[in-house]
Parts: sequence; structure tokens; C-alpha cells
Amino acid sequence: MFMEERQAKILEMLEANGKVLVKELAEIFNVTEDSIRKDLSTLEMDGKLRRTYGGAVTIQEKLQMTEANRRRISDVEAKRKIAAIAVKIMTPQSLIFLDTSTISIAIAEILERSETPYKILTNMVDVLVMLARNPKINLIFAGGQINKSRDGFCDGLNLEFMSHFRPNISFTGVVGINVKEKLLSTNDVNVGLHKMKILSLSENSYIIAESRKFGVQANYTFAMPKNIRGLITETKPAPEILKAADEMNLKIILPD
Repeated sequence: MFMEERQAKILEMLEANGKVLVKELAEIFNVTEDSIRKDLSTLEMDGKLRRTYGGAVTIQEKLQMTEANRRRISDVEAKRKIAAIAVKIMTPQSLIFLDTSTISIAIAEILERSETPYKILTNMVDVLVMLARNPKINLIFAGGQINKSRDGFCDGLNLEFMSHFRPNISFTGVVGINVKEKLLSTNDVNVGLHKMKILSLSENSYIIAESRKFGVQANYTFAMPKNIRGLITETKPAPEILKAADEMNLKIILPD
């Protein structure tokens, strides 16, 4: 059976039962549990299910689709390209922070199958669930009061916990980027304050964002810190953006 056929069958079982389990699917299709986890990751990135510990459940898109789910299933291919670049930048010796960005989910999808013993710090629930399955990953989770629309924690308790860490590398998502005015923006004040703090704590910071976010102005703005090593995106921006980035020594990192 081809992978696409197996995934179609998984969706049929999910529609009938409301949930599926990795172990049972592996036995039914006579494949490894890792193969099933990869199937579920692909289907989740395509917005067709929601992964849980040990399996997956249906997404009630019409009635129960949260803001986190809406963001998760948009620009999937762009996010995968950005995630691949981010993973190439990582080193096992570094403490790496992944924030509450749907691109962080794409990064975790790669790391979930990695044999490299990365050390990851995150405040995003989906990243926690995915990476907890990989015994090679040294995983630190920063909790607090959950922000359901971001699928993670960005409150005062979380900031207090995070203040004790100094990530060597951080990957931070944003809603809007204004390179000419050296501004980043997001729609939630607490989320924006959290991102500012993480950027200030990190030795080397990278902004991860789809190219459509250039020129977007969200509700809460904050300045780009000097320690930003690069801005990772999937498509070459307009010439005026590249010029402004060059003038401020901001490296635009693109797929090979």
C-alpha cells in the first residue's frame, strides 16, 4: 500500500471513530510506529487532524477551529521550507528556543525524527507533545497560564521562568515585519512583550516568517534588537526590502 493510500485510510478510520492510536495503526497497516507518526504529522500539517499523545483526533473545522488551527494550516509549504533552514542552523551544543509560532511546529516535525541530541527550550504545547516522543531531544518546557489562541504560554509566570535562561539560538515568529523602520509586530500585547524578552535574552536570534508578512502592520509593534542574526523566509523579498535589510546589516536567509 502506498503512503497516500494509507493516509487516506487513516482519515477514514478517524472519521468513523473520532480518534486513532499510533500503536493500533502500525499493527493494522503492518508498518513501524515511526511511519505512522510521520503520516499523522503530514496530515496535521495539512489541517486534516489534530495529533495527541499516542495518536490523533478529528478537527471540527466548521464549529471548533481555533485561531491556532487556522494559522497552523496556512502557508504549509512555506513553513516547511523555513523550518528546514532553521534546523540547518542548529547545533547540538546550543540551547535552542522555539516560540509560539506555527513554523515552530514545522521545525518540531523535523526534529521529532532526528537522531541528533538537540537541547530545546519551548513554551508551545504542540512542540512539547511532538518532541517529547524523541528520547534524543533534551527538552525543557516553560509553562504558565495558557494562551489558547497561541497554543502556548506567554504570561508573567512564563516570563519569570524564561528570565533564568540564556538561549544560544532563538527562533521567533511574528505577524508583521517592517524592515525599513526596523519594527516587528504581533496582535497580542502579552505575546509581543514575551517575544521582546526572548530576543533580548538570546545570544543569537532569528526571525522566522513567511514572505507575505513583509509590510504587514499588526496591533503591537516592537523594535528589532541588534542581536538578530538573520530573518528566515521562503521567497526572495522585493528589492527595496533587500536594500533596507542590507543597510541595517540584517541577513535575509532563503532556501538554497
